[in-house]
Amino acid sequence: MSGDEQQVGDASGKGGRLLGWVFQNLAGPSQVQGAVQGGSRLAREAWKQDLERRKQWSRDQRELKRAQREARRGDR
Repeated sequence: MSGDEQQVGDASGKGGRLLGWVFQNLAGPSQVQGAVQGGSRLAREAWKQDLERRKQWSRDQRELKRAQREARRGDR
């Protein structure tokens, strides 16, 4: 790198002092701590039920595919 070239940002890739300040004080990192716990009891229960329904659907799909594979193997 020659002496007349300017480096944009610092070596860590943070974009320099100004962008570092903007990120820390205005944008900031996203925070998910307490995302589920922060809602009402009803919202937490609904979230848990929805999660369990999704997991059950995934288990059912895996079992269906497994049964289809077994059926194909039996036909051979």
